[in-house]
Amino acid sequence: MIINPNKAFSEIWLAGGCFWGVEAFVKNVPGVIHTEVGYANGRTENPTYEDVCHRDTGHAETVYVKYNPRRISLSTLLDYFFRIIDPTTLNRQGHDVGVQYRTGIYYKNPADRNAIEEFIDNRQKEYSKKILTEVLPIENFFRAEEYHQEYLDKNPNGYCHIDLSLINSLKREAGRKVDKSGYSRPEDEILKKELSREQYEVVRNKATEAPYENEFWDSKKKGIYVDIATGEPLFVSTDKFDSGCGWPSFTRPIEDEVIEYKEDESHGMYRTEVVSRVGKSHLGHVFEDGPAHAGGLRYCINSAALKFIPVEKMEKEGYGDFIPLVR
Repeated sequence: MIINPNKAFSEIWLAGGCFWGVEAFVKNVPGVIHTEVGYANGRTENPTYEDVCHRDTGHAETVYVKYNPRRISLSTLLDYFFRIIDPTTLNRQGHDVGVQYRTGIYYKNPADRNAIEEFIDNRQKEYSKKILTEVLPIENFFRAEEYHQEYLDKNPNGYCHIDLSLINSLKREAGRKVDKSGYSRPEDEILKKELSREQYEVVRNKATEAPYENEFWDSKKKGIYVDIATGEPLFVSTDKFDSGCGWPSFTRPIEDEVIEYKEDESHGMYRTEVVSRVGKSHLGHVFEDGPAHAGGLRYCINSAALKFIPVEKMEKEGYGDFIPLVR
C-alpha cells in the first residue's frame, strides 16, 4: 500500500503572535516533523510581509505544523502551544499589536474541530478571562518569504516575544536527542571519493539498489544505522523488521526530527520519499503497510544509504548515548 502523507501525518496551523518565536518553539515539540511560517486566513492573495503589516490584509502570522499523530496527539500539541501564548488577549502577543498577531488554531480536517473545541473548553477553566483564540477552518495559507523561515536559527539574537528557554524543557521532556550540530555533509566531490559508486548514486541521485542483493536487507545484528554521508543516527536495530520486500525495513526512525519527507511522483507512482535531515541523503520511501502494533509504518531504506555500527562498537564510535535504545 502506498502511503498517503495526509493520512499518515496530520496538519494544523497555529497563530500565536510573531511567527519567528512560535516556529522556533513548536518545531522542537516531540512528534512535530515539519514547520514553516506564513500568512493565513486573510482577504488577499500572495501577500508580502509589508502587506500583512501595513495594508490591512487580515492575515495572521501563522506556523504550519505537520506532526506524527502516532507520537503526539492534537490535544498534547495544543497544550505545548498554550505554554507560549496568552489566549485571552485580542490582536496582541507580547509587545506586538495588530490583527496579524491574533491567536488562532486553524484546521483542515473537520474531525479536528471537536478535539480543538474540547481542549479550549477544558482550558477555559484555568482562566478568569475568556479565551479569545479563534478556532476556524484554514481558508488560505501563503508561505512567508524565505528569510522568515527558521528565522531565529539564522539569527540567534533576533527579536522574539516568547521565552525560548522553554525549548530546553522540551528537550528534557523528549529525553535523548540527536544534536544535528555534530554532523555535516561533505561536498559532493569528496563524497564521490569516499563512497562507492552505488552509494553515491543512491544518496545524491535517488537511485534504488536491487532488492535481496544489498548489505542489510536480512541483517539481524544489534546496533545503530547512520547516514553513510554524515554519520547522523537514523535507525536502530530494535525497530528493524523483516517485511519481505528485499530492503531494510524499520517501523520508525530513531527520532522523527532526523527524517524529512517529500512527495515523490516519479515513475508514475505517488510515494513519500524520506531523506536525512543533515545530509539531505535520499534514503528510500515510507509506506503504510508496517506492523500495526508499532504504528503501521514501513520505512523502506536502501542499504547503500546506511552505515551500520554494531552495539559493541557504538561507544568507541561516538554513539554510546544511544546504546540503551538497542535491545
